Amino acid sequence: MTFLDPRLTERRNPRTAEIDLASPLEIVDLINAEDQTVAPAVATQREPIASAIAKAEATFRAGGRLFYVGAGTSGRLGVLDASECPPTYGTDPEMVQGIIAGGTPALTRSQEGAEDRIESAVEDLQAHGVRAGDFVVGIAASGTTPYVRRALAHARSIGAATALVACSPPPQDAIDVSDIVILPITGPEVVTGSTRMKAGTATKLVLNMITTGAMIRLGKTFGNLMVDLRATNAKLEDRSQRILMEVCDVARDEAQRLLEAAGGTVKTAIVMHFTGASRDEAIRLLDEHGGVIRRVINRAPPPVTPA
Repeated sequence: MTFLDPRLTERRNPRTAEIDLASPLEIVDLINAEDQTVAPAVATQREPIASAIAKAEATFRAGGRLFYVGAGTSGRLGVLDASECPPTYGTDPEMVQGIIAGGTPALTRSQEGAEDRIESAVEDLQAHGVRAGDFVVGIAASGTTPYVRRALAHARSIGAATALVACSPPPQDAIDVSDIVILPITGPEVVTGSTRMKAGTATKLVLNMITTGAMIRLGKTFGNLMVDLRATNAKLEDRSQRILMEVCDVARDEAQRLLEAAGGTVKTAIVMHFTGASRDEAIRLLDEHGGVIRRVINRAPPPVTPA
């Protein structure tokens, strides 16, 4: 007798049923063929993803924070996306946070049963100070993770906005506690139930879009240049100087001087250069214009040089 699991991510994939006898090259081709279905699945969710970007932007502008909540691979992806925001966009680490069932040890070692301890979801959100005005995004590849569903229910009960990212249709009770539902349906995995594969890739793409989109809306880019970064190490100092050289059309020594005068912040340096403002005045101008450089200096970034 065959039991058909209602969770698509747990079903067997007929296209890879003979993979255990495949050569290395055949395995590569099978996995690659499945991976090519991921981006189209994410594209079907363009509107709810855009809604999540708008909600994240509004949350940040009102002083709220974004929290990712998940278990296993889903939780690790949330922590990863959150941890990359400070070095990429110069954000406070409190602004985007990842919460994983089982806590920090679960990042490197499976914590069996953590996703089923539903009341620990409430405890974890409370420990992170989640409150009304925050935005809580639950991540559950199967759509059924008890920890995530309980976290969303608690977040909703205290007045936080909520969203769910899942790769299999979730039960109604999960939908009922989610303001936004993002469902890139990726289907059965190459290896049955291994949601670190297609579902994980889809989730990574969605989370990239949410935080990147929100940061762009907050004015953390100038065109597609990453300008709201701080020169905190040699690599970032070099990148900062190169951005200033391109945007302001100055030599490296002048770019370095600008960066120092701006306290190591590229965005402030650009405004100082084009307006002649002091550092404090440049910061004030940016605040008045929602952090968007283009609204302060009324000019486009330099054109892209063809490769």
